[in-house]
Amino acid sequence: MLLAPVLASAQVLNKYSLEGEWKGPLQVPGGSLPIQIIVTELASGNRFAVLNVVPQRINRIPTAVAQKGDTVLFVAEEVGCRFIGARTPDGKHITGTWTQPGFKAPLTLEFIPPPPSAPKTFRFPPPYRVQEVSIRNEADKISLQGTLTIPAGQGPFPSVVLLSDWGPQNQDGQYGNYKLLGGLADHLTRRGIAVLRFHDRGVGQSGGQTELASPDDRTRDAQAALAFMRTQPLVDAQHIGLIGHGEGGNVALLAAARPLPPAFVVTLAAAGLPGSDVLSVQPGLAQPQAVADTLLNKALRDQQRRTTTIQEQVEKMRADGSNAAQIQIYLDQQYLRQKAEEKKRLDALMKAQRPVLEMVRQMPDDLAAQALLTPMLREAHPGQADSTYQAGAAWLTSPWTRSYLRFYPQRELAAVQCPVLLLHGSDDLLVNATANLGALEKGLKSNRQLQVRRLDGLNHLFQAPVTEWPLIDGQPSPVVATAALDIMRNWIQALAPASKPTTAPEIRQNAKN
Repeated sequence: MLLAPVLASAQVLNKYSLEGEWKGPLQVPGGSLPIQIIVTELASGNRFAVLNVVPQRINRIPTAVAQKGDTVLFVAEEVGCRFIGARTPDGKHITGTWTQPGFKAPLTLEFIPPPPSAPKTFRFPPPYRVQEVSIRNEADKISLQGTLTIPAGQGPFPSVVLLSDWGPQNQDGQYGNYKLLGGLADHLTRRGIAVLRFHDRGVGQSGGQTELASPDDRTRDAQAALAFMRTQPLVDAQHIGLIGHGEGGNVALLAAARPLPPAFVVTLAAAGLPGSDVLSVQPGLAQPQAVADTLLNKALRDQQRRTTTIQEQVEKMRADGSNAAQIQIYLDQQYLRQKAEEKKRLDALMKAQRPVLEMVRQMPDDLAAQALLTPMLREAHPGQADSTYQAGAAWLTSPWTRSYLRFYPQRELAAVQCPVLLLHGSDDLLVNATANLGALEKGLKSNRQLQVRRLDGLNHLFQAPVTEWPLIDGQPSPVVATAALDIMRNWIQALAPASKPTTAPEIRQNAKN
């Protein structure tokens, strides 16, 4: 029986819950092996399962589940195993046949229901190994706390270290309920790539302070993380890369230009223009996060509204009989119009905010600068509490802001010789794709292993438009865009193919021994 036809059936007959643990002894020459399959029912109506054969160190192998009537099918493609059987009327057993290349045997699985006291937030463990780790940066005498996720199987595995954007962030790169780095880590680990992610300085149990950390400080953190990964037995030391978001992408490039570089670098919306240029076009500069978010969200809504209007007009043109050439002319005109509007928006922001940043640059004395900045901020954004202006002035004169104003992303790029993948969303309103990608590409022109991809419709957080988000409990839920995930995974695995997993014949041979 083939798996595809069973899984393709959209009309599942008499579907019942399989959630819980199914286990039983598989009789093999010389003894038996305990088979354990853990099933969870997803909110989407689908099922997720993992296979464990503990004596053979087979842990959390993803397993497909299909059910039609009383017939149940489990397939663990990664290890070439499948089980098909009939569920007993009381629902407590599935009796059937276990098969793998060169071996077939009867097997009965007994149902162990999940604990009745399990909270509603209970989640089955992911199909990979998870370790809480501490990374020591000896140069700066601090420790960074994080999580290392390692795929199921023997390894060694290609791996990546994830680096966050500016500002204090946890290891998931979390923005509200959206976890950019957490989502990326889960996606890559499930597909054979080990991932290390860690809390920024001063976040969680990590030492140091984010507001004091310059790009060079963060580069030493990245180097410490690379050194840590090189000591891990299940990691392929020849294929350890860096993936950085925003400022983290620039940090990854700096680390690649220095001794003991990574094997490869992926940047997500990294800056190519000088730090002063990047800061000058940030919405709500030196304002409370809520104000900045409001301004950014308004810009996003305006952008999405324009996109929707263009799509509707294209459909109307098609309905009215316009040919492909006419539609393309319209699209080209709208692209030029949007480009002009975006330039106008950026020019207005720069005109309003550049003088503030220039004052910071020219006045090294923090207290003197703050005394002048506070009334400037009050005039630009009236009606707020005095503490808001004081906090904004303090942020503008913080060590991080001063270091970023001096930051020039192009420095050291000529020394980067490892493979580099530059990714940027076309709808990024924080770090303009056209200007910054072009600047980075120019700085990396001597790198013969450079690839540049501009992803249509993605924003700074690598999210697709809201209309493409999946619905969770009836509400759009932000996720990392599939296009970005697929490009990264394919590119990394082309450089360093994933290790070969334990095969079914090996399981059988080990069982004999």
